[in-house]
Amino acid sequence: MNQVRPRRSWVGGRALVTMLLVSSIAVLFDSATASEAGDHARLAMLDTQYQKAVKQNDAKTMSAILADDFVLVEGNGKRSKKADLLKSATDGRTHYAHQEDSERTIVVSGDTAVITAKLWAQGIEDGEKVDYTEWFSDVYVRTPRGWRYFFAQASLPLPSASKH
Repeated sequence: MNQVRPRRSWVGGRALVTMLLVSSIAVLFDSATASEAGDHARLAMLDTQYQKAVKQNDAKTMSAILADDFVLVEGNGKRSKKADLLKSATDGRTHYAHQEDSERTIVVSGDTAVITAKLWAQGIEDGEKVDYTEWFSDVYVRTPRGWRYFFAQASLPLPSASKH
């Protein structure tokens, strides 16, 4: 005698597969969001550490954050490399009373991040008194050793009315 087997319904199975797929996507999205939030926090901390290191002429911290092939392009077109910035921190001709940024934004795209902010610098640069505010954009890249400060573009100093 042949037994009649009931047909299995895949409707329940499809629902389970759909639910698992949606859950997996939600976990991936949450992970990406958490990772992005972690990147933002880490980059904000690095930016703050770097500005503090510049203010304190802390070449060791600056060196740890700067990529070996770092380049700074100032508003007047002057270019400086990592070695130039480290020399400036150690040659005794540069001291800051203020080296602080504000209005900071951070954008992360994969292994690249851009920090844009308004910087107020006041003190002595290369033996001359300075007091200026400028906009800058810093490019960080993710490396096997963590985020490294790779490139910077600074504006010309802002008019006096735009300071601080």
